[in-house]
Amino acid sequence: MPATDTKSAIRREALRLFSERGFAAVSMRELAEAVGMHQGGIYNHFPSKQALLVDLMATHINALLEAHEAAMEEVQGPEAQLRAFVQNHVSYHLDYPKDVFLAYMELRSLDAVNRKDIVALRNRYEQSLRTILEEGRSRGLFRIDDAAVHARMLLSMLTGATTWYRDDGRLDRDAIVACHVRGAMQSVGLEVTEP
Repeated sequence: MPATDTKSAIRREALRLFSERGFAAVSMRELAEAVGMHQGGIYNHFPSKQALLVDLMATHINALLEAHEAAMEEVQGPEAQLRAFVQNHVSYHLDYPKDVFLAYMELRSLDAVNRKDIVALRNRYEQSLRTILEEGRSRGLFRIDDAAVHARMLLSMLTGATTWYRDDGRLDRDAIVACHVRGAMQSVGLEVTEP
C-alpha cells in the first residue's frame, strides 16, 4: 500500500475507533490491527498517538474553516452571512459527525501545547460568527445583548444536531438545516416568514 494510502487508512481507522470508544481506550496496537499493519508501522506516519489525534482534529477544523470561507464568498451583509454560516455549519456537521464528536469530546485528551493550538483554530472559527453578530448588532439589525455569548449559544445549538439527527428520521436533512436557519435568525430578533 502506498504511504499516502496507509496514512489515510490510519486516519480513517483512528477516527472510527476514537469516536466509538474514546481516545484513551484505544491502543496503538489495536489501531495497527484495524489497519492491518504492525504497531511500529504507524510510527512511520505519526510520531505518537497524541500527534495522530492532533492531526485528526486540525484536519477537521481546517476543513470546516475552508468550507466556511467558501460559503462566505457569495454573500454580503450580516443577515445573509448568518444564514450562510448556519447552513454551512449544520450541513458540514451532519456530513462529518465522527470528526465533530472527536474535535469536541477529545479536547480533554490533548496536552497543554496541542490544546492551545486546537483551541486557537476553534476560536478563529467562533470569531467569524461573532463578527457577523457584532456587525448585525451595530447596524441595528440584530437584537442581541452580547455577541460572544450569543455566538457560543448558537454554536452549541447548531452543533447539537449531530447527536440526534438521523437520516431516517421524520424530517429530511434539508428540513433540519432550514429549522436551524429559522431558529438562528429568530434568535437575533429577525422575523422569518418562509416555511
